[in-house]
Amino acid sequence: MELEKVGEKTYYIKNPTNIGIYKIDDNNVYIIDSGNDKDAGKKILKIIEEQGWQVKGIVNTHSHADHIGGNKVIQDRTNCIILANKMEKAFTEYPILEPSFLYGSSPFKDIRNKFLLAKESVVTPIENNLPDGLEYFPLKGHSFDMVGIKTSDDIYFLADSLFSEETITKYHLFFIYDVKEYLNTLDYLATLNGKLYIPSHCEATNNISNLIQLNRNKIQEISNKIYNICVNEITFEEILKLIFDEYKITINPNQYVLIGSTVKSYLSYLCDENKLCFEFKSNKMIWKQVN
Repeated sequence: MELEKVGEKTYYIKNPTNIGIYKIDDNNVYIIDSGNDKDAGKKILKIIEEQGWQVKGIVNTHSHADHIGGNKVIQDRTNCIILANKMEKAFTEYPILEPSFLYGSSPFKDIRNKFLLAKESVVTPIENNLPDGLEYFPLKGHSFDMVGIKTSDDIYFLADSLFSEETITKYHLFFIYDVKEYLNTLDYLATLNGKLYIPSHCEATNNISNLIQLNRNKIQEISNKIYNICVNEITFEEILKLIFDEYKITINPNQYVLIGSTVKSYLSYLCDENKLCFEFKSNKMIWKQVN
């Protein structure tokens, strides 16, 4: 982990999940997200303590485990406030909801792991509780009520609204809850005019236009692939297998629920756009193109 100063009051820690830090005064800071587990939380605390700062609060952009994994250890050690938005607050307070939502039922032990299941923390609604100098704005699509954070230095923390070219090239599919809202968020991001942008899983940059287009292109590519797969009647499990095969993804429990949920999101999107429809045959749900 490496601390970078990017504004008068704004810093971030380079990490697989980038961590924002905002100084509310000479001695106290708010953290933007907390890493993927307690070890990440401890490292964040160590860096902050080395600067002579104290943690007054954590702002969680959304409730995925790699963004809230350090919450508990930091809150236990500092008694800091944790802020989250709407449904993200519920999932952060009750992290078992995440693997349950992804699987669609009580999660089996292989998906009750730190990548999908964080520790519980006490959370306060973000609305009307951010300190002076921080603003939040909606970034729906990747998660239910994900937000970005803008600091008084005109720095934008963009959470998981954009994924890097490396991630897109290597994995192709990134988790999306609502495809239409994700595309709407990409449109919104194109209107921003900030000094610096820090997505959670990309390098900081002063220009996100190429990233926006890369993400949009990949979503269109996957939408088209799933649409074309459904030229003949096909079940969800068969669609999922073809997607795994197409992108050479090795299936495991985490990938099954993450990619499986994402493929279902694409099916919902294409259905709502009146491009795909479904019917039940022989007690199987069949997807097909709309004639």
